[in-house]
Amino acid sequence: MAPELHYQLIVHRRTELQNEAGAHRRAREAVAGRKARESGTERRRVVFGKLRTT
Repeated sequence: MAPELHYQLIVHRRTELQNEAGAHRRAREAVAGRKARESGTERRRVVFGKLRTT
């Protein structure tokens, strides 16, 4: 394989991997944000539940 072609393949694969890593990072952040919102909702439900039973 010609060195120039090999270099272009490496550059292209690096770009692909960086894009995949970015997508994976955004997915993890979305899951973490969803979990944070859900845990906040549960806390509010518990607080209001205690207020109603008091």
